Amino acid sequence: MLIIEKIGRISGTITVPGDKSISHRAVMLAAISKGKTIVEGFLQGQDCLSTINCFRSMGIDIKQQGQRVEIAGRGLTGLQEPKEVLDAGNSGTTMRLLSGILAGQNFFSVLTGDQSLRQRPMARVIEPLKQMGASISGRQSGQLAPLGISGGGLQGIIWETPVASAQIKSAILLAGLYASGKTTVKEPAISRDHTERMLAAFGIQVEREGTAVTVRPGILEGRHILVPGDISSAAFFMVAAAAKPGSHLVIKDVGLNPTRTGIIDVLRQMGADIEIENLRSFGGEEAGDIIIRGAQLKGIEMQSEIVPRLVDEIPVIAVAAALADGVTYIRGAGELKVKESNRLAVIVSELRKMGVQINELPDGLEINGPNKIRGAAINSYHDHRIAMAMAVCGLFGEGKTTIADSACIDISFPGFGELLRQIAR
Repeated sequence: MLIIEKIGRISGTITVPGDKSISHRAVMLAAISKGKTIVEGFLQGQDCLSTINCFRSMGIDIKQQGQRVEIAGRGLTGLQEPKEVLDAGNSGTTMRLLSGILAGQNFFSVLTGDQSLRQRPMARVIEPLKQMGASISGRQSGQLAPLGISGGGLQGIIWETPVASAQIKSAILLAGLYASGKTTVKEPAISRDHTERMLAAFGIQVEREGTAVTVRPGILEGRHILVPGDISSAAFFMVAAAAKPGSHLVIKDVGLNPTRTGIIDVLRQMGADIEIENLRSFGGEEAGDIIIRGAQLKGIEMQSEIVPRLVDEIPVIAVAAALADGVTYIRGAGELKVKESNRLAVIVSELRKMGVQINELPDGLEINGPNKIRGAAINSYHDHRIAMAMAVCGLFGEGKTTIADSACIDISFPGFGELLRQIAR
């Protein structure tokens, strides 16, 4: 159980763990590449370790020493049929992206996850993979895991996704590496593009036209990958510092991919004092140092167009809104209902415990601020981002805040509580 108490300000210089999205993809693409890949800055969270374990079960030699991972790739067709069920744990990224790779294999596999993941929707990934020629079955007519996949013999398709989702897009593009002809994914808006960037880095030709991305089969070559800090992890500390006047925090080596920096735009719109320094390329991804100085924030209307660039940060944005002057509206966030928990409902229930005036909208939230925060007993619902967001809120509360089942934080941010204590003043 994580225990949080009110602080005076946030101060210091920190780094955050490696980007979760990039860490997943680095292992996956390295496994189906020719030759050795070395990954530095790998996130040692439970989700990314689930990806490593799945590929080890398919005959890939992976050596891990802390944040350094060495993968001996076996090429596109070098994976071996797993003898056991592949377990994605709590990781939706592992299950959905790996489904795309397994759809191209000439063997049978079964993919499952924990109780939470087995309740998350899979049909919108499975349907395009079936259209490409894979045979996939699952509970509720393929809606839910466990998934049984018999792959091979794929044909390229043009697929229009109903929502902007990096996981849907990535699963189809990865399957496209095994398909005859070209595979194109069209989105209503551009979702995070780590897969496209990394495919290009491994030697695959990637074409973009507007919101459409196209790949063709090709040979991937092993390479050296540097993983920047995860901006979704940095977001919790950014909000803590931005909303506490007198704070001054530097977060170094953070990934600043433009499809991920919505949190910076929203906080600046709320009046946050945020600067970027030392902007540079970090293994094919933009990165830099983020400097945050505390100020009184103000409420805003956050429109749906920006949601794909900050969908994972909405729980902590809700905390910023609870501390801001005026009303904040968050719209277009219906996707949060099918995350590790129903995040919209959970954000409302847990912030109300802490004295926040908040209402759930059909696709978002209405938050009236500023609120006098009070400590409370918080249920994380086994959701790492809910646990961390409520911990940040607890920094502003009178009395103790306790986060039950805080071990779920290790899914994406091992060492979160210790780092929070280091910068609390």
